[in-house]
Amino acid sequence: MTLVQPPLMVTGAAPAARAVRLMISDLARGGQGIAAPGDLKVSPLDTPGPGVRVGDGSAVIHGARPWQGAYTQSNVGDARVDVPGTGPTARTDLLILRVEDPDYEGSRDPRRDDVGYFHLLQGVAADTVSVPPGVTGIPLARITQPRNTAAITSGMITDLRQLANPRTQRTVRTIRPAAAELPPGDHGRWTTWPKDASWDIGIPAWATKAAVLITMGGLRLDGGGVYAELRTTLGELHGGPAVIDDDQGKTARRTVTVLADAFDVPAHYRGTRQHLGVQTNQNTAYGPGHLATATGTTITFDVQFSESPV
Repeated sequence: MTLVQPPLMVTGAAPAARAVRLMISDLARGGQGIAAPGDLKVSPLDTPGPGVRVGDGSAVIHGARPWQGAYTQSNVGDARVDVPGTGPTARTDLLILRVEDPDYEGSRDPRRDDVGYFHLLQGVAADTVSVPPGVTGIPLARITQPRNTAAITSGMITDLRQLANPRTQRTVRTIRPAAAELPPGDHGRWTTWPKDASWDIGIPAWATKAAVLITMGGLRLDGGGVYAELRTTLGELHGGPAVIDDDQGKTARRTVTVLADAFDVPAHYRGTRQHLGVQTNQNTAYGPGHLATATGTTITFDVQFSESPV
């Protein structure tokens, strides 16, 4: 029989360690890393010195060997990790969360020793982003000290954390304006337009990034050349401008404009509803024409929220 029997699911079963690890691996869907965006963040000491602190949080760590399974580790409160200073030469270290299971590596005794611990690998390459082959662990941060340094500052710390299973949520909304609409006459200023390109959207409590793609097809241009900028707004945030620059004369024509932006979601936006819309700045100094929505204009919002370490 080669099946590893599942523990804790039948009366009288003994919880075999390997079976538990394989269950963790399955429940984590094969991912490894921190559990939530703010977990296990590496920061300088409150008073910078020869060490760093690792914040609260949890992680899933996959074993380096086939069918070893995965381990969970939780840190409650800040943990200090000492980082030796440098002498006449600079040095780069890698801080990892390591698991040393004596069934596979090392000689730690789980009855007396911590099999999971924060470990500093000194003198690694300056571009190191992963643990060495054969080591069960996940990288948390790279620490680069100049020569003759004894205190770690935030500028020396490079965050290497990754989420074990980052969440995403994508929503698509399509709009057909009900009537023709010209931008307000206050040219040279950003104004909300088109009015139908508007949406109060719920932001997931876990979201740290928002990718917004707005496509406006069939916008009408006539009456001469048109120069206008359009930009995405999310709450009080706004994206970079997209430009309509058209000088084809007075003949009526149609155009497609795409706005594409990536926003960092502020902490106070998470779990709230925020207004998502479009602003337009048409400048008639560069052309006397008109930009308008009309019959056949379509507007599509494609919004994806995602989760990443913070």
